[in-house]
Amino acid sequence: MAGSTNTNSSSNERDPKPHSTPRNVVLVVLDTARARSIGPETTPTLTRLSREGTTFDNAFATAPWTLPSHASMFTGTYPSEHGTHGDHTYLDDELRTLPESFADSGYETIGVSNNTWITEEFGFDRGFDELRKGWQYIQSDADMGAVVRGEDLREKLQATRNRLFDGNPLVNAANILYSEALQPAGDDGSDRSTTWIANWLEERDADRPFFLFCNFIEPHVEYDPPREYAERFLPDDASYDEARAIRQDPRAYDCEDYELTEREFSLLRGLYKAELAYVDDQLGQLRSALEDAGAWEDTLFVVCGDHGEHIGEHGFFGHQYNLYDTLINVPLVLHGGPFTGGGRRDDLVQLLDLPATLLEAVDIDDPALREQGSSRSMHPDLTSASASPSRDAVFAEYVAPQPSIDRLEARFGDIPDRVREYDRRLRAVRTREFKYVRGDDGFERLHDMTVDPNERDDIAADNPETVRALRRRLEDRFEPLEDADEADDVAMREGTKERLADLGYL
Repeated sequence: MAGSTNTNSSSNERDPKPHSTPRNVVLVVLDTARARSIGPETTPTLTRLSREGTTFDNAFATAPWTLPSHASMFTGTYPSEHGTHGDHTYLDDELRTLPESFADSGYETIGVSNNTWITEEFGFDRGFDELRKGWQYIQSDADMGAVVRGEDLREKLQATRNRLFDGNPLVNAANILYSEALQPAGDDGSDRSTTWIANWLEERDADRPFFLFCNFIEPHVEYDPPREYAERFLPDDASYDEARAIRQDPRAYDCEDYELTEREFSLLRGLYKAELAYVDDQLGQLRSALEDAGAWEDTLFVVCGDHGEHIGEHGFFGHQYNLYDTLINVPLVLHGGPFTGGGRRDDLVQLLDLPATLLEAVDIDDPALREQGSSRSMHPDLTSASASPSRDAVFAEYVAPQPSIDRLEARFGDIPDRVREYDRRLRAVRTREFKYVRGDDGFERLHDMTVDPNERDDIAADNPETVRALRRRLEDRFEPLEDADEADDVAMREGTKERLADLGYL
């Protein structure tokens, strides 16, 4: 992220002077925002926030897709620890969450989700006074998110049949019609979300501190930005209509159901950047709403991506089946309190460090949340009693394919051998110098990140000692992969099994 003039090259150089304590916390997730696409051209609001706050250039998600990544952000645990992934899509009740911690500390807790995975259906409502669903025209406990998540028309119709009479069928039909046909072109919920938040800020009890979580999903496939945004990022010889006519179906692309040329990927990248620009403007509206309500100066404002995206890189489209930095290196900016004027930091941090960081920033001590996971505070004050040494490595996991290989076969029939190879779990360890990825099928890759930041050259065969050392790091952090299937089984409740069956996972 460009533009900052105050540079902190390591945590050991942080300014230990006392800082103000924010009263409120706002956590904004730009769904599918990758670090490499953030900057003054695409995200000027975030760039301004970066100049005024603290930017973490080496921030990493624990997983390459929404559900496990959010679970890590909420609990401070890795995917194999919280057990929320493609084979088990529910965040178990035994885990304490960040919203619960704020609620128990007297905060008003509000969530606004525009991603259908982040709902009460999957256990993410705990601790929220209210968790709104951005794809619903009429807020309802009966969630039609399974329709939105459908990979194709067949899955959408099946989900409609299964869910239409769950509650009020008229309300359900209205919500399906809105999300599938009537939602404003170019907006996937962020505009309605910022408007609702602005109204809520005006009407809320100002005597009570608040924790606000918001997920903006616009950068996620399907890329459908407003025309005026798209035309800023498309090549001069390309039209908006040409770009929008390109098929956007990552799983079909993976399964070789169709092909994309380099020009088509170039146009898709333009649409993706336009989506980032659009949601960045919504981020600006959210900041303005906080300023108008008199809450900005008293708020810790956090913006991150939950994972990245492949748009032709490494032969992939979307964000599944691998752990390249394109998917796990995400933007992370904090503003307010101790993070105001913090400059750029290049220390290795993880999104699961957010719980410890946010709670310390507002002086909340929650031993249960702190001790259940691996969250380390990123607080800039090294004299803090809970200050943690900088990480010398970060880790990521891909516990189970999503969608499963069985679902791909049900949709496409015979799938390429290349895709069958993705039916594995992956783990990665990344230091400043090396990135090592290992699969439970014996797959492994090693990259020298100092000379090969795009992870093109596998050097595992030429560096056996480095491979052994990093493999040990993985096994020290997690259990050995060959034992993983037995070790990380999560007992599912009957209600969870029913949800998974509804979604086609069981």
